[in-house]
Amino acid sequence: MIIPKPHQRKIASPSLPWTVRLAVSIISDLTDIAFRPNGTVNRRLTHFLDYQTPPTSTTDISIDAARNLWVRLYAPSLPSDNLQLLPVIIFFHGGGFSFLSAASFNFDMVCRKFASKLPAIVISINYRLAPEHRYPSQHHDGFDALNFIDRNWATVLPKNADQSRCFIAGDSAGANLAHYVTVRACRTKLRTMKIIGLISIQPFFGGEERTESEMKLADPLLVSVPRTDWCWKAYLPEGSNRDHAAANVSGPNADDISELEFPATMVVVGGFDPLKDWQRRYYEWLLKSGKEARLIEYPNMIHAFYALPPLPEASHLVTQIKKFIAECSNVKFETSVSEAEVKVSSPPRINLIQLPILCGIFSFIYYLIVLCISFF
Repeated sequence: MIIPKPHQRKIASPSLPWTVRLAVSIISDLTDIAFRPNGTVNRRLTHFLDYQTPPTSTTDISIDAARNLWVRLYAPSLPSDNLQLLPVIIFFHGGGFSFLSAASFNFDMVCRKFASKLPAIVISINYRLAPEHRYPSQHHDGFDALNFIDRNWATVLPKNADQSRCFIAGDSAGANLAHYVTVRACRTKLRTMKIIGLISIQPFFGGEERTESEMKLADPLLVSVPRTDWCWKAYLPEGSNRDHAAANVSGPNADDISELEFPATMVVVGGFDPLKDWQRRYYEWLLKSGKEARLIEYPNMIHAFYALPPLPEASHLVTQIKKFIAECSNVKFETSVSEAEVKVSSPPRINLIQLPILCGIFSFIYYLIVLCISFF
């Protein structure tokens, strides 16, 4: 028997509830089907699978209909006698630059949770997707949305929005965009908003090098090397490699942010995320650039764990974000408004035990549909 060397050994799979593992496995398989070998996306399939949540107790604001650039505003309802100013979070959704939207069910639920639990006013950005729109389309959309919010603060945001406590946040590809939009905002100087923090949840960065975590993690869920390679190829300019500045944030083509007034950054890492080495490098690069940064690690978590309600770590992360906001705001970390007093209505929910079972039943139907669609 050949015993692999230590650096070649695969890492065991994470311990997850079977409901979560089944649901994530089905999503991963369907995502692979949506990837076409020619670098395009099966949009019929993705549109069919991606349930779009209507703006229930939220507000959708169009910025540029030609680009499908719009934002969704989540404002928690406070008691009439509560005049508390709330922090503002500008949120960029994930999806490998090629999938999902600000109205996607999971991201809508996450933003509602942030708004009610932190509490905060949350603005979720909908941007163009690759490969139909490659880099730098997403960067332009992100900054244009931020600039729109900044210039229309008084008419777009509620009166209790605190312009001195603004945070940019994102997960995965959205965290990548959040970083670059923050860099551009630092160089441009906004009129109204003061960005004091960046919340980077499992950011999607990469490079030509294969890191240890990319090579050693066995049975990766959601994120794998073939999937990330496909996403980079669909997103980056034609002829570019993964050491492009938009992918390898700390690599040979990295921006110099040492002279910028870059905000404090919270970097979240999952122990079973193949991207974790790139995420740690991002954190270390921020420190080397002279910036304030803190690393929050969840050793047993997979990519996108925070969007999976059955996991206790998802709720714990909200607490960590709340603590980060308090520290950046120089206020005492405490629950100043009880959760019972702050509400953002939720759309009808599917029972989380039923969801994977329903996915399993319908996945077979999806496969048949995909086979039919593939002929068109």
